[in-house]
Amino acid sequence: MQRAVSMVAHLGLRGQPLPSVSGRLLSGSQDVLRRTPLYDFHLAHGGKMVAFAGWSLPVQYRDSHIDSHLHTRQLCSLFDVSHMLQTKIYGRDRVKLMESLVVGDIAELRPNQGTLSLFTNEAGGILDDLIVTNTSEGHLYVVSNASCWDKDLVLMQDKVRELQNMGSDVGLEVMDNALLALQGPTAAQVLQAGVTDDLRKLPFMTSAVMEVFGVSSCRVTRCGYTGEDGVEISVPAAGAVRLATALLENSEVKLAGLAARDSLRLEAGLCLYGNDIDEHTTPVEGSLSWTLGTVTSGCPSPCLKKNVAMGYVPSEYSRPGTQLLVEVRRKQQMAVVSKMPFVPTNYYTLK
Repeated sequence: MQRAVSMVAHLGLRGQPLPSVSGRLLSGSQDVLRRTPLYDFHLAHGGKMVAFAGWSLPVQYRDSHIDSHLHTRQLCSLFDVSHMLQTKIYGRDRVKLMESLVVGDIAELRPNQGTLSLFTNEAGGILDDLIVTNTSEGHLYVVSNASCWDKDLVLMQDKVRELQNMGSDVGLEVMDNALLALQGPTAAQVLQAGVTDDLRKLPFMTSAVMEVFGVSSCRVTRCGYTGEDGVEISVPAAGAVRLATALLENSEVKLAGLAARDSLRLEAGLCLYGNDIDEHTTPVEGSLSWTLGTVTSGCPSPCLKKNVAMGYVPSEYSRPGTQLLVEVRRKQQMAVVSKMPFVPTNYYTLK
């Protein structure tokens, strides 16, 4: 059996690039990348645009990747994650539909409570990871990965048609909202200045619809992909630039891109679909196709000033403290199995 492990290598910060992620070409177009409502905003603020999962997104801005990473850990950063697939599942049988597709007890979610879950195939392999929220407005709000946009949408649409043909009351709507993530220890304080709701009453993995800095109909969810306290704000596309501009008026907020998002999530021990989990990975164990093991994600940790990585090894080598040899660019380096997260998480829960 293969076990997922985390590894730390005392190699310093030099010469270890971020893992590359291939972009998804849009169907019907081999050249054009999809743009978020903030595309021109990114360019105006010095964003260095790259292709990612079929979208043109900023990998970083004028600040270095490391500076952006550390700023997120110390204050807060604003990320454009509008490339994520946002859908609404509605109708009396919406829970029945979702529980037929995911690992998790959706029926037990309280109003406006969300959960991290997984789409799985018949063999138990992971098709994607996603967040499902049981909204008080009578629908499920689902956020899944841009890299799996096409197959996730087909999966859900096929199930909708199947249940509708059986007489079930269920439907699906793809949302065109932008999605902004404000992440870091001061994120709630910054956001509180622009909302009337008391964010102290909004714990991790819960959400509420509110006006945010004058932009109405925003869904604010206490979650994120950095390990820090923070929120993701689903905002009508027409109000995205206005909201981002208002947030940046606070000097504690800086823009951050894909590079910082990747190193932050790795420090927090969060998986990246396509790298750390995929259709050959079950929620319990890794694929048995590797002879010894494999590194799935790795980068220098700006906080620890060491190289860190996730990977899979046979279970007998998975105990924390076990020393391993890791091959990096055809050279073997010493590493040690450690517990995740590498950097403690700071999610907000009610005291």
